[in-house]
Order: sequence, then structure tokens, then C-alpha cells
Amino acid sequence: MGYFNFFRHSIGKKVVMAMSGIFLMIFLSLHLTVNLFLFFGEQSFNHAVVFMRKNIFIRFMEYVLALGFIIHMLIGIYLHIQNNHKKGKVDYAVDASCKTSTLSSRTMIYTGILILCFLILHLINFMIPMKYSSNRNNISDYKLVINLFKNPFYTFIYVFSFVILGFHLNHGFQSAFQSLGLSNKKRLIWIQKLSFFYFWTICSGFSIIAIWFFFNNQ
Repeated sequence: MGYFNFFRHSIGKKVVMAMSGIFLMIFLSLHLTVNLFLFFGEQSFNHAVVFMRKNIFIRFMEYVLALGFIIHMLIGIYLHIQNNHKKGKVDYAVDASCKTSTLSSRTMIYTGILILCFLILHLINFMIPMKYSSNRNNISDYKLVINLFKNPFYTFIYVFSFVILGFHLNHGFQSAFQSLGLSNKKRLIWIQKLSFFYFWTICSGFSIIAIWFFFNNQ
């Protein structure tokens, strides 16, 4: 009963928000690792995709990932509305005692919505054809990805979305440690450095892949 009451309150919801966010950040790291196989050629990337598709544990984790994303999104919206109602337009993860806030912290809800829009587009263009389409004219997973990156409009949207994701991660990473009670004045500088390294690695990694194959497959 105590646990139930804990998660009913804002602090409990923020803990769930932080844990689901960390889980999603781990997934992004794994996803980037798989995408890097594109540089090793068609066979290597196709084998990596097949391994991910047939691995029972990974298939199970896909459902966990979807659930984690839904929970993260719904709680984020709830906390944003709740905080706006109580304190005015203050983002869910911004400490009310702070006199200043960063651009990324003030725009979390908006960058989150844009990320959701890109995710839907990403699923339509990548995941659904890779997993469920039976009419792909024998186009391999590698060629499916490369062909999409030949499209300048899609490549622009792809890179732009990861810039938006960078804004989201910049604040979300630090906020997760704060919500879990792992941040203090001594640790803050290291958390900020780790946050900077993480979001630049993720965003530049995905973006470089798209830009590289756009310019090398014209």
C-alpha cells in the first residue's frame, strides 16, 4: 500500500519518469550500435538485423520498450499539465526554486511531441517494413535503409529530429539523476559532463550515418 501511495504522488511519478527515461536512453545506445553495422556493408548489417529480429529476449524487450515509452510519454504530459496548473508554465523537471532555466528544460514537452511524431514516421518507414512487410521485392534491410537515406527530405527530417532529441536528452539525462536522488553539488558537474558526452554521441552518431549515406549513395 505504501508503494502505491508513493507512485500516486508527483515524486513517485518523477521516479517512474526517470527510470523509463534511462531505459529508453539505454535502448538508443543499443540502436546506434546496430546502425553502425551499416558501415561494414550489406551482409554485416543484415546479419545484425536478423539477430535482433530472431533473438527471443530482444523480441520480448521490444514490448517492454513500447510500454516504457508510453509510460514515459503519459507521465510527462500529466506532470507538465499538473505543474502548469499549480505554478504556471514551468516544465515538469525544472526546480521551482531556480531563477533561471535552460532552453532544453523549458521545451521538454514540445521536443517530446516532436520526437513522438518522428518515431511514428520512423516506424512506418523502417520497423514495419523490416518486420511485417512481405512485399518488398526482395529488397534487403540494408538497401531499405540506404534507399531512404537517398531521399534528401527524409534525411533532413531524420537529422533535424536528432537535433531535437539532443535538446530533450540534454535536460532529461540530468533530470533523471535528480529525480532518483543521485545528484548533488559535488556530482552535478560530472553528471553534466556525462550528459553532454551522451547526447552528443547519440545525436551526432545517428546524424552522421544518415548524412554519410546520403552523400555517398547519390
